[in-house]
Amino acid sequence: MPLARSRLTVQCQISVPAEIRRRLGVGPGSAIEWDERGAQVVVRRAGRHSSREVHAVLFGADAPPPPPADTKAGIRKRMRAKHARG
Repeated sequence: MPLARSRLTVQCQISVPAEIRRRLGVGPGSAIEWDERGAQVVVRRAGRHSSREVHAVLFGADAPPPPPADTKAGIRKRMRAKHARG
C-alpha cells in the first residue's frame, strides 16, 4: 500500500502530501531531488555539497587541497564571476 498519493495538475505539477513533507523535513522553499533507481523514482530532500565537490568546482578535480585562505579566495572569485554584471 502506498504511503501517500498525488495527482498531476494541468501544468504537470504536484503537491507533496503532508506526511511526506513531515518525513522529509521540508517546507516552502525547500529543495527536493528526484532520483531513478531501476524502475522506481525516489524523492528525497536535496543535500548540501561536500567540501570535495566545492573544491573540484573551484580548483579542478585533480588539484591538491589548498590552504583555507585560498579556498575562501577561490569562493569569492567564483561568486564574483557568477554574479558579474556585464
